[in-house]
Order: sequence, then C-alpha cells, then structure tokens
Amino acid sequence: MKTDVLIIGAGGAGLSAAIAAKEEGVDVLVVTKEYPTRSQTCMAQGGINAALGNVEDDSVEAHIENTLKSAHGLADEESVRYMCEEALPTVAWLDSIGVCFSRTDDAKIAQRRLGGASAPRACYAQDYTGLKILHTLYDEALKQGVVMKNEKLLLELLQDSEGVVCGALMLDIRSGQKESYFAKSVILASGGYSRIYGKNSTNSTKATGDGIAVAKRAGAKLLDMEFVQFHPTGLKNSSILISESARGEGGYIVNSKGERFTNELAPRDEVSRAIDAEMKKGEEIFLDIRHLGEEFINEGLPQERKLAKLYENVDPVYDLIPIKPVAHYTMGGIEVDNRSQTSLEGLFACGECSNHRVHGANRLGGNSLLEIVVFGKEAGRYAALRAKEMESHLSGLAKENFLDQSFSGELDFYSYRDRMGDLLYNKVGIVRSQSELIEALEFIEDLREKLPQMGYTDSSERYNTNRVEFLEFRNMLDVSEAVIEAALARKESVGAHTRVEE
Repeated sequence: MKTDVLIIGAGGAGLSAAIAAKEEGVDVLVVTKEYPTRSQTCMAQGGINAALGNVEDDSVEAHIENTLKSAHGLADEESVRYMCEEALPTVAWLDSIGVCFSRTDDAKIAQRRLGGASAPRACYAQDYTGLKILHTLYDEALKQGVVMKNEKLLLELLQDSEGVVCGALMLDIRSGQKESYFAKSVILASGGYSRIYGKNSTNSTKATGDGIAVAKRAGAKLLDMEFVQFHPTGLKNSSILISESARGEGGYIVNSKGERFTNELAPRDEVSRAIDAEMKKGEEIFLDIRHLGEEFINEGLPQERKLAKLYENVDPVYDLIPIKPVAHYTMGGIEVDNRSQTSLEGLFACGECSNHRVHGANRLGGNSLLEIVVFGKEAGRYAALRAKEMESHLSGLAKENFLDQSFSGELDFYSYRDRMGDLLYNKVGIVRSQSELIEALEFIEDLREKLPQMGYTDSSERYNTNRVEFLEFRNMLDVSEAVIEAALARKESVGAHTRVEE
C-alpha cells in the first residue's frame, strides 16, 4: 500500500501530526498497534502547560525558565523557547476544536500548579486532561478524513539502497500476515519505553519502545536514553498513577510517622529521590489529600479517588493513599532536528519516542501534553512538505525480518520479562551504581543470547498475542540495552540519573 505520509502511532503526537499533515493537502495514513483512544496519552491527567496570563506572576519567560531549570541544563534553549511560545496558540487551538477544559468562575480556562512550576500554569480538564485531549484529537482527525488502520505492529522500517526510509513492514495482528506500506515520508509517534520496568511502571503494557528499537536497528541515532522519569506517586501495589494534580491541589507526602519530609511541588526527580531515601530507612510512604475535603476531591480529583478505591481499597477522603515511585516517562528517544527529522532521511519522529531536547534530564510536569501537540504538528507539517517535493515513491526492503527466523520455544520468555522488569527497577532505577549497571547489562546480553531458545509456542495466525508479546520483548531488550549503556557512559549524577559511589 502507498501513501504520502505514513504515521506509526495514534496517540496525541500521532494524531496531531496526522491533522497537520492533512491540512497540507497530502494523503495521510495512520497505523497503530492498539486503538487511538487507548494510547498512553490518556494517562496524562494533570494538565497541559501554557502561560495564559491568568495570574500576574506567570509569563512565557517564566515557563521557559522553569523548563530549563527542571532539565538541569541539558535541554536546548531554542527548542524550549519554541515549545513554550507555541503553548498559547496550542491551547487556544485545542479549545477551539472542542477540548472541554475546566473553567474558572469568569469562564477562563482553569489552571493548577504542578511540580517545578513557579505559578499555576497547567490547563486542565478535571484530572482527565490527556484523555479529553486525545478523544478530541481523534474526533478532529476523523473529521479531516485521516485514514486509520488499527492492530498493526511495527516490525521494521523499509529503506532503499542508500538507507532512505521509504515505508514500514507491519504485522497485521488480526490476520497474522506481514504487510508493506510505502510512503514519501514516515513519522514515528510510537510512544515511550517505561514498560521495560515491568509492573513497576505507570505505563500500559504496550509501551514497549517498539519505534525506538526499530529505528535503532535501522541506524537512527538515539539520545539521552538513560533519563527515565520516576513519578513519585504510583499506587504501592499496582503502580497505577495518582496524578501530580493531587499534589498541585495541596496534597501532602508523608511517611509512616505522619511526617512531611519533602517539598511536594519540587521537580519529580527530587521528590522521587526523597521518597526512595525514606523507603530505604524502612518507612512506608503515603499521599494525604484528606484535608482537601470530599466536595473538592469529587469535583477536582474524581479519577484519583476512584483509582485509590479500586486498586488499593482506600478512600482518600478518609484514608492515606499508599504510594511508591514508579517508572512513568522517558526523556530519551530518537534524536531529531528542528524539523522533527531523525538522522535517517525520510524518517521523522514526535512524541515520547523522540527527543526534541526540551526535557533534558528531567521533564517538567505539564510539558508532555504540550510537547506532543506542538512537535506532533511540526512533524506532520514538515513530513507533508517533504512528501509534496517528491515526484514518486521509493522502493526498499527491511534490513531484517525477525519473523522468518526459527525459535525453539524451550524457554519461557514471560518469566524472563518479569525478571528483567524487577532487575531494571532495582539496578537501573532511581539510584544507580557502576556494579549494578554492569550486572544489569550482563543480564540483558544473556537474554539476547537466549532469544533463539525462547520464541513463541502458539502457532496460530489470527490474533496470536503470544507472538506479538515475544516481538515486543525483543524490542524491550534492544531498548533496555540502550538505556543501560547510556547510564554507564554518564558518570555524573544529573536529574533523573543518579549515580552513587561504591
């Protein structure tokens, strides 16, 4: 199948790219592993940053300053400035296409303060902000006539003899058949890789870093893969996210003694390290929002109450919420330039799978939703312009076809996947040491050698989830290796990457 712009991934970034590309007058095809409304974007609860001027002490310059400070000097100021300046028209655009933001008494878009921000800047829709943005983008993409194909797993990129990306090889999960899609421009919007940490992550089981792994195998450059953000407030037993909005609205973090031991609105890396230190003293950690009152919680934090009751059997109106830091967001990804193009000609990237140098060593809360829309639209626009410049499609092949290899199925990869998640959480987590990083890398290399003895045992074609999960596991190995190698290379502690002496 041929199209002008092929977009792989249908979360907020992919849909923003699709809408922008379609507005340039080109044919757009979106293929996605799951369904658009199930993408990770719906997990972004707290808000989308924009200095709207609703409060006197906020400005675009303050937003830029907060972002650079949170990034610990590793963000690109020009990219940060572009994102922050685009925040106002971005929120205005989202408002115009129907995002139902919460409102103040005078009908302005409501804003709350998130960690690391100097003012209430996060525009929110209760605590369902990402979900409501995602559904609105999906509706807008359908209205624009964007074609979408669901349940397509990315296998490899198609490249011509000179390495130019000209399409993608996909697995149709429904039929079990391989499919080739050719395009004048390809955009990866396939999400992050926090699920390499297994059950110790807020992310969907499908956040397995597929696009990053495939891009890496095709020769694309990766950047800052060691920077993984651990969210301070995952539910203790399930790792389900309790939004930063709970702290933004005045929630406390306390230990077993009822003591507050950190600034709840500090950047996430600082809060997570403080919690980790308390846990190593033997303390249990809790989020306390009881003082906010039932009426306020039901109005502003309804989802957080439901999640706490469902997954921890506690009611935050009356009870403390048991929490722990869990892998939440990945700052690293595919390196891109100021047109969202990767180091491979013909390949663009946006969203959490990319690295636009706006988060550095630690993402500022509220900037993820902003990034996916701002740079999603940028990627779509430049991919469309490239497509219009090309007279015809290129033809090419995937560098390798993993599905054609033979696997014995002697070893159960699921048990190794679970072990890998726990190992990464404990040794490539909030605090890291040289010896533990080496141990983790050796474990990953051992798993790679064992891959031929693993494989999948289900031989059916249609909806073979066993095969899909094995292919995802292979991608997780590639990504895990990149994370550990980057962590070993960066000797100093900075942001979400903390090294300790032995």
